[in-house]
Amino acid sequence: MIEVCRSEALANGGRGVRFEVSVGGRRVPAFAVRFGGVARAYLNRCAHVAMELDWQPGEFFDFDAEHLVCATHGALYDPATGACAGGACAGRGGLRPLDVTEHDGRVWWRPDGYAEPLGMDER
Repeated sequence: MIEVCRSEALANGGRGVRFEVSVGGRRVPAFAVRFGGVARAYLNRCAHVAMELDWQPGEFFDFDAEHLVCATHGALYDPATGACAGGACAGRGGLRPLDVTEHDGRVWWRPDGYAEPLGMDER
């Protein structure tokens, strides 16, 4: 497992933490947020157009902290599942979840064969 951040860095419905993973040998942005008291993580790619979601670095939630929102086209995603909840992502799936767990005061990411740790040449 790979440490993403300290647990206290993720406030419920608040600012997220950006990190990077390797997908098919390419460096890809990802992020972790807390929703419903649970740490969750996704690739930082809108299902509508492969653009990063955050409207400011680490800002992924809409103003009501009910959805993750793509700043470019307004696609809305369920923060608990990554599923499209409306807008430009309709019919295009959702966000690609990453497996995270929380213990010892830290959020940990478990690579899954699709998203892997950055290789030494990618860091």
